[in-house]
Amino acid sequence: MEGDSTTSRRKFLGTAAGATGVALAAAAWKPAQAAAAIPDQGPRQPSPISGRSFVSGSFSLAIEGTNVGVLKSVDGGGATADVITETVGEDRYAYKHLGSVKYEEFSMQLGFGMNKAVYDWIAASWTRSFTRKNGAVVAADFKLDVKSERRFTNALVTETGIPACDGSSKEAGYLSLSFAPEQTQDVKASGTLSVGKQQKLWLASNFKLEIDGLDCTKVNKIDAFTVKQSVVTSEIGPGRDYEREPAKIEFPNLAITFAEVSAQSWVDWHKSFVIQGNNGSGQEKQGRLLFFSANLQEQLLEIKFFGLGIFKLDAEAGEPNATAPARMTAELYCERMEFKYMPSVIT
Repeated sequence: MEGDSTTSRRKFLGTAAGATGVALAAAAWKPAQAAAAIPDQGPRQPSPISGRSFVSGSFSLAIEGTNVGVLKSVDGGGATADVITETVGEDRYAYKHLGSVKYEEFSMQLGFGMNKAVYDWIAASWTRSFTRKNGAVVAADFKLDVKSERRFTNALVTETGIPACDGSSKEAGYLSLSFAPEQTQDVKASGTLSVGKQQKLWLASNFKLEIDGLDCTKVNKIDAFTVKQSVVTSEIGPGRDYEREPAKIEFPNLAITFAEVSAQSWVDWHKSFVIQGNNGSGQEKQGRLLFFSANLQEQLLEIKFFGLGIFKLDAEAGEPNATAPARMTAELYCERMEFKYMPSVIT
């Protein structure tokens, strides 16, 4: 194996010059250009290896040899092993040794300006069209000088986190992505990090929910939710490595908050579906959640919902003498979801 396998998390930064394995820009970026291309960089973080300072967000993701974009944050990918304790012998000492090597999942946050290949990978996992990917996470300092690279092989998507939607929020939102590699490897790297075009910002307030037969015009909040894909591992070969295989996929429930003045269609559905027991597949609903760019001129993401069923409807506890409108929260199960990233200008 080329390079040294890592044994701890977060240690992306600190290796010397060498091969990169991803497309990097030929010319160095000025700090001002870098700041414009990477929103909300956050505080500098000291490198655990070199002692230098690095900017959170100075990481890019490569998939199949292509640099697909800059990440908001990233963690994981380290190599670990279980410590196995043997039964105490006659000398009363417990004997210990290591089991097979394991590679931690990568966890990252990303915006809506990545290469479409990332979102296609997510979309395929939601439809059980599992695709293994090879790639790398490249880390750079605040000058965008590349310092290290952590390569991964045969990775499967394990979690996709959709951020909370809140009509009163002014904060930017990011998708979260986790994937499980069969193997990782730290290698030397050099060059300049290519940050590409500026990321498309999505504000948590820029969303629209549609559900068949329901009044969604007064929906002001949808809780964050995560689609989970479990994987199973099996030890293979004399190299103590693990092979990963996809198992079941789990689509979460939805929690939706809306103004009480728009509640009648929700109340009617809850009464029929829950109380009266008219809850067969024919009474389930379909819907979709749309995300829009910060200027509301571009549709960024569509999440389709299939087999929606309401199972809880409650009025929110209000504050005494509150001036805010009364609200209700509905909880829905969802049998299946589809992820579709296809930015388009709104006409």
